[in-house]
Amino acid sequence: MKVNRIYAAYFSPTGTTRTMVTYLAKGIADKLKSAVEYWDFTLPEQRAQVPGPGISDLFILGLPVYAGRLPNLMLKYLFSLRGQGAIAVPVVLFGNRSYGNALIELRDLLEETGFNTLAAAAFVGQHSFSGQLAKGRPDAADLALADRFVKTILERIETIQEGNSCTPVNVPGRGAPDYGGYYQPLGEEGKPVTILKVKPITTADCIHCKRCVAVCPLGSIDPDDVSRITGICIKCNACIKACPVHAKRLTDPAYLSHLQYLEATYTERSAVELF
Repeated sequence: MKVNRIYAAYFSPTGTTRTMVTYLAKGIADKLKSAVEYWDFTLPEQRAQVPGPGISDLFILGLPVYAGRLPNLMLKYLFSLRGQGAIAVPVVLFGNRSYGNALIELRDLLEETGFNTLAAAAFVGQHSFSGQLAKGRPDAADLALADRFVKTILERIETIQEGNSCTPVNVPGRGAPDYGGYYQPLGEEGKPVTILKVKPITTADCIHCKRCVAVCPLGSIDPDDVSRITGICIKCNACIKACPVHAKRLTDPAYLSHLQYLEATYTERSAVELF
């Protein structure tokens, strides 16, 4: 088969997933001399449409890992995809703790929506909660592994071109129906904490630039009063990282305790895994 077009599709509130997916897409496109179509579905208005890859396209789909799974509020949108026999590469980004069962969940989702998965990867990106966990990743070493992964994808495409079938890529993890559930956050003493309803506060330093409104992936920040969170908060930290005066903060004691636990426990550099 000839790859006519490459889709680089991603949900990336803080940009690390975008970095990796677009890097992979460009690397493959440069080798195949194919066009690249970027599909960022991070913001609500960007999910008004669904990409339509064809059988001659390569679809790279990337998402961050939240609590060992895919972001559950994106699943309805993702299940509206129609692969139409296109080949696909599932990619997840995790913040140095674990990618849990997110990769097998994404592999299954792509297969169920009509794609044929030929390779998969779990990359490491700086944790959205922390400035220390996987700081600066994906870094040069990660991108070198991404270059190796590009070569693997190209080899798999060549194999298919020679008439071999494309069986679902084999990845580790616990599969359906529940994919092992979600990771239970732990506090600094190793005891479970609940952060589901935690929302950021806005300090008096706010200059009302509304950048937080513009980057919220769920449209949950009131544009008329940015201190009000009117919808669900997924703790993606996009608003916190976008604020030019650091007026958005997560101050909940349970959240801070969990952050301290993560930073104290996951100090070793986690490895990228390619399949």
